[in-house]
Amino acid sequence: MRHYKHLTLYERENLLFLRAKGYSITAIAKSLGRNKGTISRELHRNSVAHQYMPVVAQHQYQARRAYCKPHNRLEHARLLEHVKHRLLECQWSPEEIAGRLRAEYGRCVISTTTIYRAIYSGWLNAPKSSLASGIKKLSHRGKRRKKRSIEEKRGKIQISHDITERPAGAQNRSEIGHWEADTVVGKQGKVCLVTLVDRKNRYLMCGKADKKNAQAVSRAMVDLLLGAKALSVTPERGKEFARHADVTEYLHGLPFYFPQPHQPWQRGSNENTNGLLREYFPKKYK
Repeated sequence: MRHYKHLTLYERENLLFLRAKGYSITAIAKSLGRNKGTISRELHRNSVAHQYMPVVAQHQYQARRAYCKPHNRLEHARLLEHVKHRLLECQWSPEEIAGRLRAEYGRCVISTTTIYRAIYSGWLNAPKSSLASGIKKLSHRGKRRKKRSIEEKRGKIQISHDITERPAGAQNRSEIGHWEADTVVGKQGKVCLVTLVDRKNRYLMCGKADKKNAQAVSRAMVDLLLGAKALSVTPERGKEFARHADVTEYLHGLPFYFPQPHQPWQRGSNENTNGLLREYFPKKYK
């Protein structure tokens, strides 16, 4: 661990004084309690036209010190405009922006953490005349998720199997045919999209249900899974999946495995895919 301390303005003034009295570099270093290499570099770096001035040397040191510190990537105007365009106009998430830049340039151009910090610090907000802001452009609009300790008080459905009972091929994503299911809602009480994402290859099947109720959703699921390789389905615990037993019976015993309440990461592939779909199917669609 290094304990090196940079020269102060007082030390630089003493250096000039001793230098004017004809002291050698070794003698100056001994007097100041510094290494002679430090004194030699100081005179070499900060002398102007072979003349050493403490105030000028201090200003040059401070300028180099400020430049060597890490800078915010978004201080580059071109990158800032690119991120703002993707976030505010294209409605990309910070993960999508950072991932796309990494794929294009083969290295990390900017991290998702930097983009999130810029959003919450106001760097990426839209003009004040607009109601839109960087936070409102995020997938969750800056809203907090429910705490795991909160008990679900809405209507509960009868589950057939717990997610812990899923076969190994579904748990470790080693086998095609294990699907995650959810719905993407349009206008309240209107149509919705039923989405099925394969856990292994992330293949998406999507169908339209006339309403977000158990009958319409189960009918859409049957239409999607009929003829496809289906070994299991992991839906969310919403009431629209209350008739999962009908799907199981129609598809010759296809099992359903339900996750724990308020744990969407247990169906992460489907949740992420629905977030992408929402960019193209906002809640106002019919």
